[in-house]
Order: sequence, then structure tokens, then C-alpha cells
Amino acid sequence: MDLLIKLLDAQWDINGVPILWREIIGNGFGLVFAYAGLKRVVWAWPVGIAGNILLFTVFLGGVFNTPQDLDLYGQAGRQVMFLSISVYGWWRWARLRATAGEGEAAFQPRWATGKERLLLLALAVGGTVLFAWIFTALGSWGPWADAWIFVGSALATWGMARGWTEFWLIWIAVDIVGVPLLWAGGYYPSAVLYLVYGVFVTYGFITWARMQKNDDAPVPTSEVREPEHVSA
Repeated sequence: MDLLIKLLDAQWDINGVPILWREIIGNGFGLVFAYAGLKRVVWAWPVGIAGNILLFTVFLGGVFNTPQDLDLYGQAGRQVMFLSISVYGWWRWARLRATAGEGEAAFQPRWATGKERLLLLALAVGGTVLFAWIFTALGSWGPWADAWIFVGSALATWGMARGWTEFWLIWIAVDIVGVPLLWAGGYYPSAVLYLVYGVFVTYGFITWARMQKNDDAPVPTSEVREPEHVSA
């Protein structure tokens, strides 16, 4: 138990600002999760789950006695949400990988349909309003931004599990709100990761979009060979 407490309380002092190692490590797992998701490999999900568990203890600062001593219920709650959706994503990608050929990725990304996009929009607006009210009642610090980060993260993770290319765009919208919120709250490693993550997910979106474009492109005429004549 003493060893566990020491690991939870381990800090790194940067110019007089205490930073928890579990915040740094948890965010590191998050970055690995994003890279593995870009590559469409199944082990992305368990890596993400490990990061979720660590970051849950970070964002309930008042409960776990972090240096910030702030309770970001949306940030903490989204780790539980991440874990739940990640179990589904892990199961779904594993099934798809089992049917894929040797050396192939688990699945082929696609654009969401019109109905799926409308559903995402409705959930984004309605969910943000609902959770902003809930987080305000709970006394969360920055409830509206916290609510969007929570809802947007849920939709992005769900979109990733479904293989929708739009999930990268949702992550970009989450990062735009998350960086200033976390920096203002003193969660500097998380804020920096969000900034790095914003660049990374932009690259991820371009990569997945190109995959779809290449798969949809017709085969050039010059590459189509006529069948060879067989001599009698």
C-alpha cells in the first residue's frame, strides 16, 4: 500500500510548479493510443484504458489530493466513459481484425452517412447542454467547456470505434476548447498534450481521408492489361 501511495503522489517540480507523474504517464498513454488508432491496430484500446485509469485519479483533484485540488467532473467522468466505449471498440476491432487478411489493418475507414452525421450533431448539442447543467450542479470548474470536452470525447471515441473519418474532426474541436481550460486550471501536461494532440489528429484526419480517396480512385487505363493470348 505504501508503494502505491508513493507512486500516486510522485511529482516532478518544474520551476516551482508540481506536476504529477501519473498525469504525464496517463497522457503519454493517450498519445500512444492516438498513434495506434491512426494505424488501426487493435492494441490501441487496452493502452488507452490504462491511461484512462491514471487520468481519472488526476482530474478528481479534490478527492485524490492533487496539487491543483480542482474537481473537473467532465474530465474525470470522460475517463470512465472512455473506458466503457474502449471495451466496445476493443471488441469490435478485434472482430474486424479476425476477418481481415494477413498483414492488413483491422478495417477500412469510411465517411459517416448523412443520418449518422445528424445524429452526431444532435448528440453534440443536446449532450453539451445536459452535461453543462449537471456539472454546474456538481460544482465543476468551467462546466460548459468541461461538458463539451466530455460529450465531444465520447462522440469521437464512438466514431473511432465505428471507423468514421469524421471522428478526427471532433477531436480537433475538443482540443480547441480543452487547451485553454486545462492550462487555466494548472493541468499543464494535459494542456500541452492537447496541443500536440491537435496537430496529430489533424494529420490523422488527412491520412484517413487519403486512404478513402485512394481506395475510391479508379484504376488508370494504362495500368489495365489486356489478357495475354495463349498459343495453341
